[in-house]
Amino acid sequence: MNNKDNDAKGIWKVIGASSMGTLIEWYDFYIFGSLATVIAGQFFPKTNPTAALLSTLATFAAGFIVRPFGALFFGRLGDIVGRKYTFLLTLILMGGSTFAIGLVPSYETIGFAAPVIVLILRLLQGLALGGEYGGAATYVAEHAPPGRRGFYTSWIQTTATLGLFVSLGVILITRHSLDANEARSIEKFNDWGWRIPFLVSILLVVLSIYIRMTMKESPVFAKLKSEGKVATNPLKESFTHRSNLKMVLLALFGATMGQGVVWYTGQFYAQSFLENVCKINFDQSRTILIWAILFGTPFFVVFGNLSDKIGRKWIMMTGMLLAVLFYRPIYQECYEISSAFLTDGSVTLPTQEYWEIVLLVFVQIIFVTMVYGPIAAFLVELFPTRIRYTSMSLPYHVGNGVFGGLTPFIATLLTTIYTSDKLVGLWYPIIIASVCLVIGLLYLTNTIDPDVND
Repeated sequence: MNNKDNDAKGIWKVIGASSMGTLIEWYDFYIFGSLATVIAGQFFPKTNPTAALLSTLATFAAGFIVRPFGALFFGRLGDIVGRKYTFLLTLILMGGSTFAIGLVPSYETIGFAAPVIVLILRLLQGLALGGEYGGAATYVAEHAPPGRRGFYTSWIQTTATLGLFVSLGVILITRHSLDANEARSIEKFNDWGWRIPFLVSILLVVLSIYIRMTMKESPVFAKLKSEGKVATNPLKESFTHRSNLKMVLLALFGATMGQGVVWYTGQFYAQSFLENVCKINFDQSRTILIWAILFGTPFFVVFGNLSDKIGRKWIMMTGMLLAVLFYRPIYQECYEISSAFLTDGSVTLPTQEYWEIVLLVFVQIIFVTMVYGPIAAFLVELFPTRIRYTSMSLPYHVGNGVFGGLTPFIATLLTTIYTSDKLVGLWYPIIIASVCLVIGLLYLTNTIDPDVND
């Protein structure tokens, strides 16, 4: 086997190990959002279902809000200690927190202590995820050969969507496995079966930890460390040096802010809208998203690969523009289709209309793949090796964790305030994406494959 074959085998091992761990972390993080309506009745008073759902979504959003703090803490650790051990630590923290959520007693059992404990565990999840993504993306990018960085890092990008896909799949399998009678199965799932997806994640985490223990440090970072050039204070270098701070702010307001709201609208708000506004039943609202994700996921790699040839900027900007233009027509069509089949407060779609809505959600996933597929390579290329983990993690997690992560909560809140407009929640992602689009068009450059080994 020649050196080229060894290099190819090596990079796919890196991608496999990094991606599996990152997928599990996303699964752990998103299982909470996927079960928001069920969790609302477990950890909050049942007297006001709308308030309980908003409280659950707020707890879900809290995990996003602390992600920038995780980015700062673990980013600093990753730039000083190394990529490998830092995102190994984040995986352990995430897995432990997720498992613990599955053990928390309900509100009826321990009262207000239940939502407080869940909130604390949710915050720990957010901190862990804040350190995971930057490490995995940096690790893969620093192994990637010249001219292929967008292609190889795009495999990491698939894990966020696949984590959601796996969480939805595990929920449906669990729900239908509890009892042959559908009504009893639903009752058992809502009572205690919802805990199973949280608890089984620990098995996946243990497997991923074992795989990641066999990985070697990033060669670029290892070289930097051997030369004694590792940053002693990456936070100071990242955010007090004017030129680097400028890049951090540009990455946030010109790319990740818009990318974040497109991501969370196309997947999480889509599910919330289908279930709570369109009133589509539990199974169909989730299988619609599963099919759309299944069909859409390969396009992360398509657009990541394309970005190696034409640059990252125009693909991401086009995705934001399409989202701004087509969100309201897409959601209006979903609402009109479902409204024709509303019976007793719930909608069960016939086959043709079911697949029409799958197509509409799939189109949104394409927008997601356009903004998200190239973003890892784009962020890695902005910053020098010695402070890369810290510098790229913060704008990514502010853009996704704060602006993006708040999308389901803010959009749902708007629909409860302005009840006459079923689509009012879409104004939040449309406005944020529009602002980001303008800044990105004016100030981002479209460099292709700059050197990252500095």
